[in-house]
Amino acid sequence: MEGTEGGFGGCEGLPPKPLNGAFRHGLGGNRKVLVRHPSLVKSHDISVGSEVVMDDCETEFAPIVRSGAWTDIGYRRTMEDAYLCVDDFMEEFGVKNFSEGPNAFYGVFDGHGGKHAADFVCNNLLKFIVEDEDFPLEIERVVASAFLQTDSAFAEACSIDADLASGTTALAALVVGRYLVVANAGDCRAVLSRRGKAVEMSRDHKPACSMERMRIEASGGYVYDGYLNGQLNVARALGDWHMEGLKDGNSGPLSAEPELMRTRLTEEDEFLIIGCDGIWDVFRSQNAVDFARRKLQEHNDPAKCCKEIIDEALKRNSGDNLAVVVVCFHSKPPPNLVAPRLRLHRSISADVLREVQSSLDSLGS
Repeated sequence: MEGTEGGFGGCEGLPPKPLNGAFRHGLGGNRKVLVRHPSLVKSHDISVGSEVVMDDCETEFAPIVRSGAWTDIGYRRTMEDAYLCVDDFMEEFGVKNFSEGPNAFYGVFDGHGGKHAADFVCNNLLKFIVEDEDFPLEIERVVASAFLQTDSAFAEACSIDADLASGTTALAALVVGRYLVVANAGDCRAVLSRRGKAVEMSRDHKPACSMERMRIEASGGYVYDGYLNGQLNVARALGDWHMEGLKDGNSGPLSAEPELMRTRLTEEDEFLIIGCDGIWDVFRSQNAVDFARRKLQEHNDPAKCCKEIIDEALKRNSGDNLAVVVVCFHSKPPPNLVAPRLRLHRSISADVLREVQSSLDSLGS
């Protein structure tokens, strides 16, 4: 098992600067044209409430990011998960300062059929994002494009070395200034704690989900016993180019295009939990927020909190590899929430008042 606080971790070596020679081929040059199936879900705004948030720098919340991560092989024979924590990618990649506040990236990558795809995406996805000339002005388009470019680059790597054949789900979260953008392809999940309430920032892409089933069937695939084409228990993933009938260039029932959600962070947003499906097999979203919140109130250490989440998942008999990232948006621990005391309004009917008055009058006579 392993864990980190801030910085990089969880994949084989640091993200390449520039790309490692083994993966340099086919990554530069002409940009591929991205073709999207019309049934793919577009990004969603997660409301911060009915009150309109104004662009007033003096009153807006400025997040302070602190992160930690932890992994465990669990009860599996091999470890196929990876993660990445970059609290300041401007410094790591030499990107110019384009916003006030943090410029951070976090990702969890849940591999299957081997760890090569998870490591490849861990090492290259952020690079495709920050090197796009439209980043961060068109952040959602850039992130979606980076997922597909990374997927295509891994296909080219696999065409040279067939031993790399594997797949991975991927969830990436970017904190740029006051905005949180989450991109998900697969069944990892991101959950935001908003004053103790769980706000899901991603949707699990399972083949049995009605929206995913419609897209799969429209792309020539089918769902059998909860599995995509009877082979894979996720509806979106990067890699898996070796699996027959799942991907065909820019089409096919297995999509690498992420679903995006975004929100503007406020004072009420406390922390974000990003975990592989092994975490969510044994934690409900609100349960995970409640658990992490208690631990952060005890020690305010996101890395230690991650370890405690994984230890608890093992106690609950999660049977998968485990990887989790916790990102805090405040320097202080989450505050105690005190439920307001309800005021009881009591009233006496006019008839009762008359009876009371009559009784008092009789006593005085």
